[in-house]
Amino acid sequence: MRPLRYSINVTLDGCCHHEAGLPPDEESMRHWTAEMERADALLFGRVTYEMMESAWRKPATGTWPDWMNEWQIPFAETIDRAKKYVVSSTLSGVDWNAELVRGDLGQAVQRLKQEPGEGLWVGGVTLPLALADLGLIDEYEFLVQPVLAGHGPTLLAGLRERIQLEFVDRHAFRSGAIALRYRATRAPA
Repeated sequence: MRPLRYSINVTLDGCCHHEAGLPPDEESMRHWTAEMERADALLFGRVTYEMMESAWRKPATGTWPDWMNEWQIPFAETIDRAKKYVVSSTLSGVDWNAELVRGDLGQAVQRLKQEPGEGLWVGGVTLPLALADLGLIDEYEFLVQPVLAGHGPTLLAGLRERIQLEFVDRHAFRSGAIALRYRATRAPA
């Protein structure tokens, strides 16, 4: 069974709004590129899918936009070509190498996890909360930014039950950010 990994930027005070942390730098973009590359597919909710598509989909011209730095292109190319699954009850269709996921979320994600491969990656806020509540996330990675936001959505706000985690790894960045990786521990059945 391939694992489902959740990764997100978060401030020291728990804010997980995509604009609350530090702007990406070359080192963090290499990190996120590696995270995307170790996934067979990406799992997004509608909001995250639309946000990522608007920023990272390769233009029809085949040329990346001028605003993009050279060091952002590997990430852009990796996410652009990745297989994507989009959980949405409001979208009528998706493209960008994506497929809609409908119906029972738990059953649909369980089927995706049972396919052969190295793993699935999920980002965002709302979908990961639902997946965590269902006990479907196997690994959590929090890229903790050295910032206090003071407002905004907080990480996994509204989680129904406590999830026990086991420390796996950490990586410190020159920016002062720290990636913390944990594995969900499962209670014996």
